[in-house]
Amino acid sequence: MSVSTSSPEKGSEKDGVAVVTVDFPPVNALPVDGWFALADAVRSAGRDPRVRCVVLAAEGRGFNAGVDIKEIQAQGPSALVGANRGCYAAFSAVYDCEVPVVAAVQGFCLGGGIGLVGNADAIVASEDATFGLPELDRGALGAATHLARLVPQHLMRALYFTSRTATAAELHAHGSVWRVVPRTELHAAALELAREIAAKDGELLRLAKAAINGVDPVDVHRSYRFEQGFTYEASTSGVADRIRDRFGKEGR
Repeated sequence: MSVSTSSPEKGSEKDGVAVVTVDFPPVNALPVDGWFALADAVRSAGRDPRVRCVVLAAEGRGFNAGVDIKEIQAQGPSALVGANRGCYAAFSAVYDCEVPVVAAVQGFCLGGGIGLVGNADAIVASEDATFGLPELDRGALGAATHLARLVPQHLMRALYFTSRTATAAELHAHGSVWRVVPRTELHAAALELAREIAAKDGELLRLAKAAINGVDPVDVHRSYRFEQGFTYEASTSGVADRIRDRFGKEGR
């Protein structure tokens, strides 16, 4: 289980791309420490003056399955607070990264995965990629802030309230996914876009990223933090525990 950073073309004329890869088998449901490790890796890559674009990728069947619910069930309130803070740190790291972030998404992108890609600057997805917030089925709330950056408002609400998912092709039609490619071509397609971005002047790219964030119509930090307050309220009221106790037991 790890978060690693690599430079696939270090030393070449195409240098300038850093790839941050998440690998938490079996489904990339991140524990508290994993979210903070991801935040540190993205921030560190963005601060490197040699880096002009970051690719956020994942190993395995899916890009991200959100938080590790079993950790929260086992450790209780301390893990919930940790997960809230860890997700906030990771989502913020992607949004505030000094250079553009390209998300390379395969398979499922759920819960916290939506927070990551919703705050990325561009998304390349495999044909089998699906995006959604099953939070209501898991005793949680949150990341509507980020889903609203991927789909129109009423679709966001319908997806949120039903816990249904949208396909990569549907998000491409809404303009939030840059390209949809076969899974075997995902890594290459993400690097292709990242190289095109990294070909720009590094100092100007950093100014451009700061400028675009500065005119964003939604304060994603404050909006998501507001949502997290309701997640905590659901936990303290007992609603979350009642739903989490059923998680993974349906059909048994």
